[in-house]
Amino acid sequence: MEKEKKGFFKKIVGGLTKTRENIAQSVENVFKSFRKVDEELFEELEEALILADCGATASLDIVERLRQRVKKEKLQDADEVKKALVDIIAETMEEAAPPADEIPSPVVILVIGVNGVGKTTSIGKLASNFAEDGKQVVLAAADTFRAAAIDQLEVWANRANCGLIKHQENSDPAAVVFDACASAKARNANVLIVDTAGRLHNKKNLMEELKKISRVVDREMPNAHRETFLVLDATTGQNALSQAKTFMEIADITGIILTKLDGTAKGGIVLSIASELKIPVRYIGVGEQVEDLQTFDAVSFARGMFFEEEEETQ
Repeated sequence: MEKEKKGFFKKIVGGLTKTRENIAQSVENVFKSFRKVDEELFEELEEALILADCGATASLDIVERLRQRVKKEKLQDADEVKKALVDIIAETMEEAAPPADEIPSPVVILVIGVNGVGKTTSIGKLASNFAEDGKQVVLAAADTFRAAAIDQLEVWANRANCGLIKHQENSDPAAVVFDACASAKARNANVLIVDTAGRLHNKKNLMEELKKISRVVDREMPNAHRETFLVLDATTGQNALSQAKTFMEIADITGIILTKLDGTAKGGIVLSIASELKIPVRYIGVGEQVEDLQTFDAVSFARGMFFEEEEETQ
């Protein structure tokens, strides 16, 4: 477990370079500008966090907690205050959306999200990671309105050596899921991952489609654990938060997959999502490779936003 955490931290350090340059530099500049810890320092920290896409609500809460800790522990050294800030950010993420337990087996995972966020790629990486853990995986290509999504999923299925159930383009997604459930049962599969359409511009149709898929799963695999993962693109910053709020009206989301963190300075959005939505971030994408889809760890993430090396005590 300790080795896994260190591996995660290394990935985070590499993947959060732009975010670290943005947030850490902003925070560092604030501390350099002040010789004493006073109210003006706290106000500047609030502004720095908000500008780094941490979100106003989360930023105000974090700085208020920092005020209380500085007062209680009588912190005066800038490094001590900065360390306290990092600890509070980690605590905030864990409290707002504590890490979920390991996914039980068998499980059906519905994956939702608008086109272009990396949904199908994330499904492929998830499938590969599950397969590498020795699990039998079946993929359902239920995004039948985009031929490219079906083709892309087939490439990933072949790469991960897992089953793929697909129909013709524009087929009924629920029919694909019905066949996928039958295949999963026949193979005694541990994991069934369902790719769904991302037509957020027509919420009513998408809601009905997801309800229909859910009814099929309830009927065909009543004893399977259920998860609904929402895929968001970190490079869109606060727009990702808006997307999440809209999807929450459509589906009961149990976890977030946040992609493209390595390509953005807006990694603070993780904090905003956890704090405002109260939904756990389950996986983050910090690169193109399969292993770059990482199970999320709040403490390592918070430290990775500020430090290039993990402290020995961690």
